[in-house]
Amino acid sequence: MIAKTQEEIDILREGGRRLARHVRILSEMVRPGMTGHELEQKAREMVEAEGDTMAFADYPSGKKGEKFPGGLCFSVNDVIVHAPAAGDDRPIEEGDVVCLDFGIKHRGLITDHAVTVIAGKALNAEDERLVRGTFEALRLGIAQAKVGNTTGDIGYAVERFAKKEGFGFPKNLSGHGVGKEVHEAPYVPNFGAPGSGDKLVEGLVIAIEPMFTLGSGDLYVDKDNFSYRTRDGSRAAHAEHTVIVTKDGPEILTKE
Repeated sequence: MIAKTQEEIDILREGGRRLARHVRILSEMVRPGMTGHELEQKAREMVEAEGDTMAFADYPSGKKGEKFPGGLCFSVNDVIVHAPAAGDDRPIEEGDVVCLDFGIKHRGLITDHAVTVIAGKALNAEDERLVRGTFEALRLGIAQAKVGNTTGDIGYAVERFAKKEGFGFPKNLSGHGVGKEVHEAPYVPNFGAPGSGDKLVEGLVIAIEPMFTLGSGDLYVDKDNFSYRTRDGSRAAHAEHTVIVTKDGPEILTKE
């Protein structure tokens, strides 16, 4: 969406603050023994207590158009995105790389946010490097979200970092516009050429979300028809903020 009024901006800011707090609380709960289903229940409890709704619930995101069966994506190790937390009773194990991806609708407008954390102690330095690198790529991508730049400028910044660090990155998943719907135009890829793609204009609200792997970056959709897994079994990480493009530069909405 393009936010055209101060009221819309204020609603997005408040929704983003709430979502950032929810995600922080959930990420602090990630530890060995915890389950995705327990995290889903906590997420629902927090969102409903404030009168908001889970933006992903019933969203038609499955491979065959199936509606998402919960509100929280809980993607572990070789799953990069979109695994349902609801009903997942497998306990988290020490060293698991866990991505939490979550959206809320506050007063009719949607924000979207994702973090990746390691449960307990990391099993190796490469997992830690992957998580750190994904957040660094997010920072670099956000820095390009300026009036007059393009979605290709964002993608180029993310891709250049991935190649420098030797991370794989999928080309069939991307960031996107957000606000009135979960996914809107424009497409915000994690690769591209400077100056390519859509122009960024004042008020544009987008979700920027680098996704990296320790392998090739090639993915497949699991038998649940939602979860994207790495073909080579390598671990993956995902980081995302909702950002509004302003005349003074990018403003991160999903922060406390």
